[in-house]
Amino acid sequence: VYTGPIGDFGYSYQHDQGRLEVEKALGDKVETAYLENVSEGPDADRAFERLAREGCKIIFGTSFGFMDPEVKVAKKFPKVMFEHATGYKTSDNLGIYNARFYEGRYVLGQIAAKESKAGVAGYIVSFPIPEVVMGINSFMLGAQSINPNFKAKIVWVNSWFDPGKEADAAKALFDQGADIIVQHTDSTAALQVAEERKLHGFGQSSDMIKFAPNAQLTSLTDEWGPYYISRVQAALDGTWKPDNVWLGIKDGAVKLAPYTNMP
Repeated sequence: VYTGPIGDFGYSYQHDQGRLEVEKALGDKVETAYLENVSEGPDADRAFERLAREGCKIIFGTSFGFMDPEVKVAKKFPKVMFEHATGYKTSDNLGIYNARFYEGRYVLGQIAAKESKAGVAGYIVSFPIPEVVMGINSFMLGAQSINPNFKAKIVWVNSWFDPGKEADAAKALFDQGADIIVQHTDSTAALQVAEERKLHGFGQSSDMIKFAPNAQLTSLTDEWGPYYISRVQAALDGTWKPDNVWLGIKDGAVKLAPYTNMP
């Protein structure tokens, strides 16, 4: 279940690439389905219940705001396996998983501090949840390990995917003196503004280089496929148990796209 469209070329897109990897790896042993653009709230309750009623045996919810809806629906369908990304609530048939994106954001901060002439980054963020706050803190720790005076200007757009708001935020941040853009939102819009302004930025969740070939320095990419394959295989084998999994760079779940547009 995705909170954004699979065509965002960001977070939801990358989760869907993981789903496609499951199909490729497990072939006719599995049949997959997905729901996109699912709002966090009552719509999510209905989405998870619909998939459970339609016969899905293992269901992955990919947004923090799906946490309580999954807890609620998991209780109603005790024989269905549920997994929730980035949350913290578990039950007998609900596990949680996450990736240590903050590890990659520390490196982005170091790159930003080396590349920025102004010593100021513009940071576009979605909601003040733990995952996002961790990312901001890690980015700044990385940047200030290179330049102790490095600063970031932050704009909250209160959405995971809103290209218009993200583009407007990027323009405002550049106008306020930032010369490099960072995002914890899902569209390519901010990076495309950097391309138009002949400035730099970082992609989010997937490699966005084709949208900003002269602006992207690297992208922080999410690699969900191996995890999804392992959990679906466990479900097939009858060995699935709810777990609390937190994968990072060493596990291959967090990667940086090739470095570009650097000296």
